[in-house]
Amino acid sequence: MSETHSTTENNNSHCCDNTCGNADDRVVPDSVEINPLFARPKEAQAFSKFTIPQKGSLPETAYQVVHDEAMLDGNARLNLATFVSTWMDDHANRLYMEAADKNMIDKDEYPKTAEVESRCWHMLADLWHAPDPMNAIGTSTIGSSEACMLGGLALKRRWKEAREKADLPTDRPNLVMSSAVQVCWEKFCNYFDVEPRYVPISEDHKVLDGHDLDKYVDENTIGVVAIMGVTYTGMYEPVEQISEALDRIEERTGLDVRIHVDGASGGMIAPFIQPDLAWDFRVKRVYSISTSGHKYGLVYPGLGWVVWRETADLPESLIFKVSYLGGEMPTFALNFSRPGAQVLLQYYMFLRLGFDGYRRVQQTSHDVAKYLSGEIEQMDDFTLWNDGSDIPVFAWMLNDKPDRKWNLYDLQDRLRMKGWLVPAYPMPVDLTQVTVQRIVVRNGFSHDMAEAFIKDLKSCVKYLDGLRSPMPSEARASEFHHSYFAVIPRIPSFPALRKFMFIPTTIMFTKAGCNDSSYEKAACCGSARCKRSCTSRVRTFHDERCDGTDNNATQSVCRRRKPQSYGHTCACRGE
Repeated sequence: MSETHSTTENNNSHCCDNTCGNADDRVVPDSVEINPLFARPKEAQAFSKFTIPQKGSLPETAYQVVHDEAMLDGNARLNLATFVSTWMDDHANRLYMEAADKNMIDKDEYPKTAEVESRCWHMLADLWHAPDPMNAIGTSTIGSSEACMLGGLALKRRWKEAREKADLPTDRPNLVMSSAVQVCWEKFCNYFDVEPRYVPISEDHKVLDGHDLDKYVDENTIGVVAIMGVTYTGMYEPVEQISEALDRIEERTGLDVRIHVDGASGGMIAPFIQPDLAWDFRVKRVYSISTSGHKYGLVYPGLGWVVWRETADLPESLIFKVSYLGGEMPTFALNFSRPGAQVLLQYYMFLRLGFDGYRRVQQTSHDVAKYLSGEIEQMDDFTLWNDGSDIPVFAWMLNDKPDRKWNLYDLQDRLRMKGWLVPAYPMPVDLTQVTVQRIVVRNGFSHDMAEAFIKDLKSCVKYLDGLRSPMPSEARASEFHHSYFAVIPRIPSFPALRKFMFIPTTIMFTKAGCNDSSYEKAACCGSARCKRSCTSRVRTFHDERCDGTDNNATQSVCRRRKPQSYGHTCACRGE
């Protein structure tokens, strides 16, 4: 379907006579052409992309236009980058259509859907070993990002209320977490004015494991985030070890710091295939857990869940009562109106699969991941970062080879040519010199498909090994980003933008990162060929350096500047 033709008439209107499609039509941009096979008399031959048409069209025509556009999307079964469920059975699809009109917030009109929601999070409270599941409290959300933010807000509000009661200042809350957290936690800290304290991962400490935690926790710490399935690698963070480190801190300082477990993936994996692993409410410092129903919960997007250990752990001040929908109803989600269908689908999956069914599905994905990682580990070109023993996700690195003329980004591109989406990306701050590639195994990715992938992977590597010269890299930029900081990879080329943006110098520049024109000469491209030593811990704002002190001479460039004493050269939060 072409996107370049339209009529000579106003692009945002339909033809009103039979002249549509005549020879006097001209080519214009920003329009979507209707396939002549589906064009109807007295209808426009094209629709503007960016304005609402003056007149409507037949449903068949509108359907065909949208259908043909959507056909250009990729094949979800070959997407090994996403964690999101992309398949449900026909009964689920039928239920989905039957419930498409249900609004989760309107508990007066849809009381049964509301009751099902309550059943689901009570089931999760039981699954996660809440001391008294019937005394727990939870809610569904649009996704695990919203669920994480609700967990973070509860931590912040509890900390604030305790500080106010003790007549202590509440203007400097911080949240401690791994440098490898998912971007939703960066958003939470940004949106709700919380200082993020990132504990850097390293090759010795691949996840947040309690190491050096005392350097980051203080009286202003609202909580610690533990991740069950790090986005970068799929590894579990050892919740018990983190809790024990916090126990030692409390013994020494008296600080009682709570844990929120981000179980976006692992919250629906560990209970079924690693039942003896203590990560949930069995760990006493864990007060809230979030998960994603649309990941390993096996439901279409978007659905998330958050559950608190006890009703008292959700501050009353975060609950709002509304009466204008027909009855007084409490609500504490960030979103108001939201689909109820996904909640019903979650309940359907709980009933359809049961515990044993979920165990079989997750174990199958786990077995496939272990098979894939084992095959890749045997290839001379790669070294595993992890093997998929936690959630069925694993990552690998490229071994050093002096005469190699390709890298993981080149391999990513070759695999994409065969339909496979396998992301390559740098690891987080303080480990950006390491580039990994990652596979996410989801329900539906069979052993047969895994064998086909390995065959294609070996074929791609053989092709790349046969190169006589390096692959061109001038315009290379990964399509996979774990942070909003990476969406403008060539900021140095845009001084007008960098003037108004906080740009961490750990951004991976594609070309200008290490030459004399590099921004502040402090950014490194991460390449092994880079001759310039990186100052990755220095952050800049408005082209000026910040020393992190309250009386900094350039304080005016930041709306807020607070010193951070936990290892960063510059403490400018860039707000």
